[in-house]
Amino acid sequence: MSVTTGRPAKGIGALRVRFAALAREIAKFGVVGALGVLVNFAVFNLMRHGTDLQVVRASVIATVVAIVFNYVGFRYFTYRDRDKSGRAKELTLFLLFSVVGLVIENGVLYAATYWFHWDSSLQSNIFKFLGMGLATLFRFWSYRTWVFRALPAKEAVASAESFLDDPTPPVTRLK
Repeated sequence: MSVTTGRPAKGIGALRVRFAALAREIAKFGVVGALGVLVNFAVFNLMRHGTDLQVVRASVIATVVAIVFNYVGFRYFTYRDRDKSGRAKELTLFLLFSVVGLVIENGVLYAATYWFHWDSSLQSNIFKFLGMGLATLFRFWSYRTWVFRALPAKEAVASAESFLDDPTPPVTRLK
């Protein structure tokens, strides 16, 4: 939609509008994600240094806490304008893709810790961060594609508005 006319944008303008919307979505995803990273690292380091849990177990607990935090942030901030019907399906898909992300994130940490014996506090945090980065790429794609889907009504309205804005008489369009 054009900001000035309220009509659907066409050509380069439409591309610019879609790019701006994607940039806003990435920024909002990034804000929630950055806060989730802080929660994840805080819980991880508290669990690692405040308990006798093994590194990967502490990381899994931290990741689960961050997943809960992120769901609330994504649903009520990043994707608040998305389809809200079917919350059970949304939550199920979110948890499914989050578990895949958890495996990616903690798989990197597991490999570093148990295969390569890189298990100092600094090394654990570095490999947890690398795992989070890989998992974040997967989560961004899966959440926006499958979990928090755009409402199809916006596209239908834009299509209808473009039909109404066409100056060509209806009889001419049919030829």
